[in-house]
Amino acid sequence: MHHFAVFSSSDQPCPGIRDGLALLAAANIRASGDNAGWLHQEQAWEVPVEIDGAPDMSTLRQQASEQGADINILPAAGRRKKLLIADMDSTIITSESLDDMARIAGLAEAIMPITGRAMRGELDFEAALDERVALLRGQPENLIERALAEAGLTGGAENLVRTMRAHGACCYLVSGGFTAITSRVAAMCGFNDHHANVLEARDGLLTGTVSKPVLDRESKLVFLDHYCGALGIGREDAACVGDGANDLAMLQAAGLGVALKGKPLLREAVTLQLNHTDLTGLLYLQGYGVDEFAET
Repeated sequence: MHHFAVFSSSDQPCPGIRDGLALLAAANIRASGDNAGWLHQEQAWEVPVEIDGAPDMSTLRQQASEQGADINILPAAGRRKKLLIADMDSTIITSESLDDMARIAGLAEAIMPITGRAMRGELDFEAALDERVALLRGQPENLIERALAEAGLTGGAENLVRTMRAHGACCYLVSGGFTAITSRVAAMCGFNDHHANVLEARDGLLTGTVSKPVLDRESKLVFLDHYCGALGIGREDAACVGDGANDLAMLQAAGLGVALKGKPLLREAVTLQLNHTDLTGLLYLQGYGVDEFAET
């Protein structure tokens, strides 16, 4: 069955083609070495492979990780996707926006442990969100602006969105965070639109509540299906990326579901992973070379 193996890294120079082919050969994966080529010099390369059944990705991934790189194997057919659904916190931006707010408000010790447990799938997302937001009651509404000012985009975020859109895809930011932040982040990266929770305020102060219904794990899957329907495509034509338990359903449903530096739950459940590569890795997985990237 025709597939591509993609080696990539943003942490350090990617291992060379010779070393990668040796790794594949040791795993009894037949690669057409003559057709291997760099997508981005020293950062990513791909090679066509023939596989029967499911390769032992855990072993391959561990061996590549020892060289500071990611390896992913995916079907050759339909690589370039027509839709992107992306999580925001610790995915499109480098931090958790609610944790940033908590730290600025001096509430980090109370709120951040709850965030960690929720992202690992140990707590119900909506209950954990309500508990954390309740602790912000009475804080000034400009806490959102202060957190936004400190938020940094993950490497490759703009490249990913603008390149996919330049090649005809639609891109949506779908987050369990807050619309006051997703609206700005979506504009910075060039997303078509954004969806998130509404953090409520009155008279310049946070009320400690969010509007219902809450956007949660199942909501992300609903948005995936909604936009697939709107575009007249199937789930197999969509790419999704996220890092936490709240993203699991959409990652498992999408044709290209990628865990970006995922929590342990995702590393166990999601086949395609980027642990050493930034968001540019989603372009490499789709076969985009650097000469096809949109200007940012």
